[in-house]
Amino acid sequence: MSRRTTTKKRLAVPDPVYNSRLVSMLTVRILKEGKKHLAQRIIYQAFDIIKEKTGEEPLTVLESAIRKVTPLVEVKARRVGGSTYQVPMEVRAFRGTNLALRWITKYSRERAGKSMAIKLANELIDAANETGNSIRKREEIHRMAEANKAFASYRF
Repeated sequence: MSRRTTTKKRLAVPDPVYNSRLVSMLTVRILKEGKKHLAQRIIYQAFDIIKEKTGEEPLTVLESAIRKVTPLVEVKARRVGGSTYQVPMEVRAFRGTNLALRWITKYSRERAGKSMAIKLANELIDAANETGNSIRKREEIHRMAEANKAFASYRF
């Protein structure tokens, strides 16, 4: 790691079909063993399923789901005088989006279903409708931050 300069954040290249950076970020989260084409195929199949089920544009459903799953605050462990406190911190926009994508892919993998495309589509639809495990995770994080609000003065 360089001591002089900080590394510049590289923006994701937009995906070829929807020309969206969000879709390419989701592709990277679903990616396993470097099989990017397979990950893209799963996402596009999931988008077809979303279009069939809801009749809405899949990209708007994805954006809505990510907006609703993105946490506003999170807790970070902070050591003060021999004891560790869970300190609530505000989440920056980029980290919030990353957390939302991570939770959506994690809980879509854990879902019961036949293929990953169906599971991903169902998780995205549930997240857009403010139900599902990824929404529950965000609410749990918010509750933890609310419970530890007393330690907000220990922010670093």
